[in-house]
Amino acid sequence: MRKASKLSEVAKIAGVSPITASRAIRGVGYVSEAARERIMAAAAQLNYTPDMLARRMRGDKSNLIGVFVNNYGSMVLHEITRMISSEARARGYDILLFNAERFDNPARTGTVEMLSKLCDGLLLVMPNGADRYLESLEQHSVPAVLVNFDARPVRLPVVAIENRMGARAAVEHLLALGHRRIGFIGGTPHTGQSGERELGYKDALHAAGLRVDAALVESGAFAQAPGNAAAQRLLALPRPPTAIFAANDEMAYGAIDAVHSRGLQVPRDVSVIGFDDIPLSSHVFPPLTTMRQPLAALATQAVSDVVALIQGAGVTSARTAFPMELVIRQSTGPAPGAA
Repeated sequence: MRKASKLSEVAKIAGVSPITASRAIRGVGYVSEAARERIMAAAAQLNYTPDMLARRMRGDKSNLIGVFVNNYGSMVLHEITRMISSEARARGYDILLFNAERFDNPARTGTVEMLSKLCDGLLLVMPNGADRYLESLEQHSVPAVLVNFDARPVRLPVVAIENRMGARAAVEHLLALGHRRIGFIGGTPHTGQSGERELGYKDALHAAGLRVDAALVESGAFAQAPGNAAAQRLLALPRPPTAIFAANDEMAYGAIDAVHSRGLQVPRDVSVIGFDDIPLSSHVFPPLTTMRQPLAALATQAVSDVVALIQGAGVTSARTAFPMELVIRQSTGPAPGAA
């Protein structure tokens, strides 16, 4: 494979000075249209790409937004990053996607600094509240926005959803169907979202005059298999729940499987409601009742905020939270024996 050509070679073929070639490729300063066309054709011919880090060190924009994620196996994370990518490109930016796990490893202490230098701005999607690199970003003037984060107060803009209110709406739907023994399957504590959803679950029960039974609260790690195991434990109780609220859709799929594995039916014997409304949720059996995240609006706001920071403007709010929408499908129904 041919080694990348130097800028001087591009300039020679195009018949211009290296400074003019640099201006054309960087998009900075005046270059005639005819010269620009010759320069870009020469760059393509020689497979020339500019040194992005060098450009950034000169103060140029890279037009790159770094997207930090944890647990890329999450289905909802796939959807959020897909929409962020679409919105970023509509604004003239590309994204670089990084798995942010293990950034606290001593061998990777310079990784965050390098990425922040390479990218114009950063979006941290569902970061772990214990990650020390958050503190580093808070202390430096890095254009960064957190997405779906409720673990602790931060000195960075946050774009999120109304987790607590959305969870309360989910449980109120079950209460309206006559359910009084409602199980809750929570996820991991890292982003703070599961804790907020558990608070919403308890809010709805308290408002209905019901006591929170600790035996009805389980952990499912935001994944289908642990969600199935948590639902199995709930269904094995001497007085099992007639409905289960899972703090994400993937755990709800596991709960539905657990109900069916016991020869029971959803929703005749046990209702199941999820949280997120990822695309698969309308195709499982039975189709899942869930709380819909406004992922497009979330992505638009997150990209808008980080671009504003990149351009030196402030954001309108330190925290923007979007309401949820209840999507009723076939996985919830009246409690057994309810009129």
